[in-house]
Amino acid sequence: QVQLVESGGGLVQPGGSLRLSCATSRNSLITFDVSWYRQAPGKQRELVAGITSGGSTNYAEYVKGRFTISRDNAKNTVYLQMNNLEPEDTAVYYCNAIHSRLAFLSYWGQGTQVTVSS
Repeated sequence: QVQLVESGGGLVQPGGSLRLSCATSRNSLITFDVSWYRQAPGKQRELVAGITSGGSTNYAEYVKGRFTISRDNAKNTVYLQMNNLEPEDTAVYYCNAIHSRLAFLSYWGQGTQVTVSS
């Protein structure tokens, strides 16, 4: 069992920045592909960005150029740097880890709230 803990959410003004962290203290993420998803009230959960165990990244079109996903395997942590935030980015952000070879091993964190408002 992999326990994921997200942190770094909060209230920020439009144009501001936040860095989210997805960490696990008891397991290694080195063999996992990790993605960030978000879910706004009344909307479906959607993919924001992902990073493979090898370091390849992908982004949703609406965050390209503003968000950056990265990982520090030594710290068992994946980050989502969010810049130039917009009110439309308001959502609960979740991280998901899927084993790179055993896709049935999939884990979710509890989520962290991001609110972009003036």
